Amino acid sequence: MELELELELDTSSTMAKEPKEPPPPAAAAQPKPKYELRPVEKVKDPIISQIGDFRRYQLFFFLIVVLCKFGTGWHTLAHIFLAAPTPLKCLTPNVTDACSKDCKQTEFNTTVFKTTIITQWDLICDRQSLASLSQSIVMLGIMVGGMSFGMIADRWGRRPAFLLCCFMQLFTGLIVCASPFFWFYCLFRFLVAVATGGTMTVSFVLLMEIIGPKKRELIGILYQIPFNIGHASLSLFAFYIREWRWFQFSVTIFSVVFVIYIWLVPESPRWLFTTGRVDKSVKVLERIARHNRAPTDTIRPEIEAAHQVLASRQPTKKGNVIDLFRTPYMRLKTICMANDWLVVCMVYYGTAQYIAKLGGDIFLNVLIAALLGIPGTLLCVVLTKYLGRKMTMMLSNGLSACGLLLLVFLHKSKQIVQVMCATLGLFGASITFPNVYLYGAELFPTVVRSNGMGLCSMVGRIGGLVAPMICELDVYGAWITPLVFGVFSVLAMLGTIFLPETRGTPLPETLEDGESFGRKSPKEQS
Repeated sequence: MELELELELDTSSTMAKEPKEPPPPAAAAQPKPKYELRPVEKVKDPIISQIGDFRRYQLFFFLIVVLCKFGTGWHTLAHIFLAAPTPLKCLTPNVTDACSKDCKQTEFNTTVFKTTIITQWDLICDRQSLASLSQSIVMLGIMVGGMSFGMIADRWGRRPAFLLCCFMQLFTGLIVCASPFFWFYCLFRFLVAVATGGTMTVSFVLLMEIIGPKKRELIGILYQIPFNIGHASLSLFAFYIREWRWFQFSVTIFSVVFVIYIWLVPESPRWLFTTGRVDKSVKVLERIARHNRAPTDTIRPEIEAAHQVLASRQPTKKGNVIDLFRTPYMRLKTICMANDWLVVCMVYYGTAQYIAKLGGDIFLNVLIAALLGIPGTLLCVVLTKYLGRKMTMMLSNGLSACGLLLLVFLHKSKQIVQVMCATLGLFGASITFPNVYLYGAELFPTVVRSNGMGLCSMVGRIGGLVAPMICELDVYGAWITPLVFGVFSVLAMLGTIFLPETRGTPLPETLEDGESFGRKSPKEQS
C-alpha cells in the first residue's frame, strides 16, 4: 500500500510539473491581414474579372507607360525646328535673288537659328525640296514601324516589341546628332521614326488590354495628352537651343528613362491568355491582383475555365494582317477605320504646318497649335463618354471640314480670319486624334489588335507623308490646300457611318468575335 501510494504521489507530481499543452490551432488568434481584400466585380471579360476595371496597378502602369508618349511628339514633329526656315541672302552687288546664276556668294541669316539641317548641308534653291523629303522619310518610318512592331507584338508578345522599339528610339536618335552628311541623317531619322511608330502602337495596346470598359475611354484619350505636351515643348527646346545637333540630343536623351521598363512592364496577360499561355497569364494576373488588393485564390480556376471555353469556340491562333480582310464585315470595319486614320493624320499634321506658313513667330505659332490639342483631347473625353465613339468621330471630322472649307472661301480675307478658320480645322482634328486610338483598339479582336492598330497607323502615316506635299499646292492657289483637307474630312465623316459603336462593350477576343462584333446592338454585346 505504501508503494502504491508513493507511485500515485510521484505520478501526480510529475503531471503537475508537465507544461500545459497549447490550445488547438483553431482557437489561436489569427494575424490581421495587412490590407482588406476588395472583391472584383465579375463581368464577361475574364481578365478584368480578376484584376478590376481600373485600380491602383492600372493607374501606376498608365503613369509609367505614358512617359514614352512625350518622345513620340518630339521625334514626329522635331523637323519643324531641325529644318526651320533660315533666310538666305545674296552678297553679290546688284543681285537680290540668292538662287540666280548671277549670285556668286550667299549667306544665311542666323539671327534666329544658328544652325539647321538647311544651313548644315545647303538645302537651298534646287536642293530645297530635300528638307521636305527628309520629313516624308520620317513619316514613312513611322508607317513602317507601326506595322512591323504591331506584327512583332502579335507574334512574339507586347513586352519584347515594346522594349525593342523604346531602346531603338534612344540609340538611333543619338546617332542622328552626329550625322556627317545628309543621307546618313535621313537614314537614322528613318530608323528613329520606325521605333517611334512602334512605340505609338504597342504602348497603347499594352495599356488598353488591362483596363476595363468603364475607364477605357478616359484613359485611352488622356493617353494622347503627352503627345500634345511634347509637341508644345518643342518650342521651348528650340527657343533655348538654336543649334540643330544639340536640339536633337535634347529631345532624345530623355529616352534613357525607358530602362525602368525592363522591370516595370510585364507581358500583357490578355495576350498570354488568348495565345494559350495560361500559366504565365495567371502569374501576371495574380501579381496585378495583389497590387490591386483583389482576391487571388480564384484566378487560376476561373482563367483555366475561361480558356477552355475560348478554346472550344475556336482553336488558339495567332493572327496576321490578312485576317483583317478575310471576312466581309471585318473587312469593311478595317477599311473605314483605316480611312479615319488617313484623314486625321493628313489634316492634323498638314493644318499645323499650314498655320505655321501663314506667318508670325514660329515659336509662338507652334506653341499655340500644339496647346490647342489639349482642350481638344479633354473635350474628346466628355464627347466619347456621353455621345459614344461613333458620333464623336463624325462630329469632329465635320468640325474640321467646316473650318477648312470655310477657309476656301475666305482665303483672301485678313490673316487673323484665315488663322481662325485653320485653327477650327485643327481643333476638330485634335478631337479626332485620340478617338481613333480608342476606337481602333476597341474595334479589333485581341488576336489581331496590334496588327489592326499597326495597319491603321501605317495608313495614317501615308496621310502624314502627303500632308507636306498638299501644303505645297498653295503656290498654285491659296484655296487648294484647305479644299483638299476639307474634302477628305467629309469623306471620313461619311465612312464612320458604317462602323459600330464600341462604348461600354467587352473587347472582342477571337476572329469570330471580330466578325460578329457590331452586328448586335451595344446592349446585347455588353
